[in-house]
Amino acid sequence: MVKYKDDPDEALNAVFAALADPTRRKVLQDLERGNLSVGELAQPHGMSLPGFMKHLRVLEGAGLVTRAKDGRVVNLAISPEPLQEAAMWLSRYEKFWSARLDALGRYLYHQEELNPPWKEAQRKASRPSTSPGITPPAAKKSGARGPTRKR
Repeated sequence: MVKYKDDPDEALNAVFAALADPTRRKVLQDLERGNLSVGELAQPHGMSLPGFMKHLRVLEGAGLVTRAKDGRVVNLAISPEPLQEAAMWLSRYEKFWSARLDALGRYLYHQEELNPPWKEAQRKASRPSTSPGITPPAAKKSGARGPTRKR
């Protein structure tokens, strides 16, 4: 991925990059129930703890989770602010596509009113066939074998 200096959408890019992985999405789903320790989060994923920690660092870098240490136990909590920003960004495009799909629906409804499908079926059924009756078999597509190279 190309990184531009002073990109105003850098935080949003980090959120979408973090959400692109199913393991990280599952971690966020697990955190919806409340704060969990790293061990509790890692257990259902069946991967090494160092590999799992890489996923947590990506989520932390995007601001999607916060870390709190209680003695030797590290607990994680979900941070909703970055998700709200991503949802607002997506809502702009939801409005755009909803309007486009509504316009398409109106157009198709209008076309169906002008040319109902049952009239097309009646028109096709009333036309006589223009075929001569029997279709001849298709000709072979390949010709004779070409010259071979002698050694």
